[in-house]
Amino acid sequence: MWYCKRKDWDRQQERAREREREGERERERERERERERERERERERREREEERERERERGERERERERERERERERERERAEGERDGREERETRRWETSAVRGAAVEGGKHRSRGDRGEAQKAGVKGGKYRRQG
Repeated sequence: MWYCKRKDWDRQQERAREREREGERERERERERERERERERERERREREEERERERERGERERERERERERERERERERAEGERDGREERETRRWETSAVRGAAVEGGKHRSRGDRGEAQKAGVKGGKYRRQG
């Protein structure tokens, strides 16, 4: 008689321990899921942070490229202005020298060389500036 009761009691104890172990396993699984969710949130946060960083860098690179383009346009403008100024300066110098030569020619000097200044101004072939026509 006591043996059966003992057996029942043992079974009850075993079932209680089994339920306890099952509960413990369930709590462990729950903790594991919670850690997994936490890792997932952390990963998403890191991805968002990296995306923001990439976006910021992309914007920075874009602004840098824009500044570089602006600098290039500025250099191009200055170069064009410099060329124009240089051309004007050269033409002015040419006109001045030819005017001096023309004056010299008109003054009676260098007549053997041709009327360079006037020839060039008038667009007539002659003298040093023959190539320009």
